[in-house]
Amino acid sequence: MPALGRRLSPAGSIGERVERLDWEAIGRSLEEYGWSTTTPLLTPADCGELIALYGDDRRFRSRIDMARYRFGEGEYKYFAEPLPPLVAALRATVYPRLVPFANRWATMLGASGRPYPTDLERFLAACAEHGQRRPTPLLLRYDVGGYNCLHQDLYGDVVFPLQLTCVLSRVGADYTGGESLLVEQRPRAQSRGDAVVLGQGEALIFATRYRPARGARGYYRVTLRHGVSRVRWGRRFSLGVIFHNAE
Repeated sequence: MPALGRRLSPAGSIGERVERLDWEAIGRSLEEYGWSTTTPLLTPADCGELIALYGDDRRFRSRIDMARYRFGEGEYKYFAEPLPPLVAALRATVYPRLVPFANRWATMLGASGRPYPTDLERFLAACAEHGQRRPTPLLLRYDVGGYNCLHQDLYGDVVFPLQLTCVLSRVGADYTGGESLLVEQRPRAQSRGDAVVLGQGEALIFATRYRPARGARGYYRVTLRHGVSRVRWGRRFSLGVIFHNAE
């Protein structure tokens, strides 16, 4: 199973919590599976603060009814600028920790072009050069029967190869079901899936589009899609943190 970060309570600033994670173990898991989980990055108070924002439409740039577009059942809202400080801090502090993996994956797959910048500000400037200026962090809400079809979060030509999600609700207390789903489409083989249960405030880090896998002739691309299984009871909120902006 993918390794977790060290078992520490989510005390201190977001930056301190991110630094305490076992990034070596996370990296091994990302390369083997294309995803990894962490210990809690958000406190129960953090989670409650974000959930409370959901009803304030002034904080968001758009709302998506998933059923309307056949994305699933539920809804989500993209944050407007400025992002809530908690979300902005999480995005800015996790990004540089993922850049070494992103650049390593690009090398493995023989990608051309410039390496990913080491800080989020410069990466978002590169997004803006390609017309991608709209923020992509979002809150998602699923009620009973809600689910999210398998998909990829691609918003333009510039794509960062990793992203994360944090579950804000308490599994077993606020909802049941609603597992995070990750499915690999392997060349010349049937797809392989994983269902991941996250505790409140824990993060799932995963490949946005594909990951490298070693074959007899070197590395090749394995496509990964993600979604959420049906919520059987209650209501599930989650935070999605995507590092590239949208057109």
